[in-house]
Amino acid sequence: MAVTWNATLEGEKTVESLSDVVTTVHWTASDSETVGSGDSAVTHNGSSYGAVGLAEADSGSFIAYGSITKDNAIAWAKAALGADEVTRIETSIAAQITESKTPTRFTGVPWS
Repeated sequence: MAVTWNATLEGEKTVESLSDVVTTVHWTASDSETVGSGDSAVTHNGSSYGAVGLAEADSGSFIAYGSITKDNAIAWAKAALGADEVTRIETSIAAQITESKTPTRFTGVPWS
């Protein structure tokens, strides 16, 4: 199991002398584990999502919008979140999968 991170970018068309400046990264993180095989296989999922604002654009380290990679965006999101929060998110996703595999809670009604 390894958490997969994805990102979508949001920004301003112009900030001072810079164009198409990313100001926010909307991120998702997810993982899954399949137990069993064939028709009896069950996939257990965990996920989290959010958005982080980025520091003001700096012309010295600015990356043109068309040159931003997925890895850049994910690195920016993780840096803005901080290592402790990234660990908390990934631990929470693992806990969701564990809860799906071995539930400790239930919902519903006992009647039909």
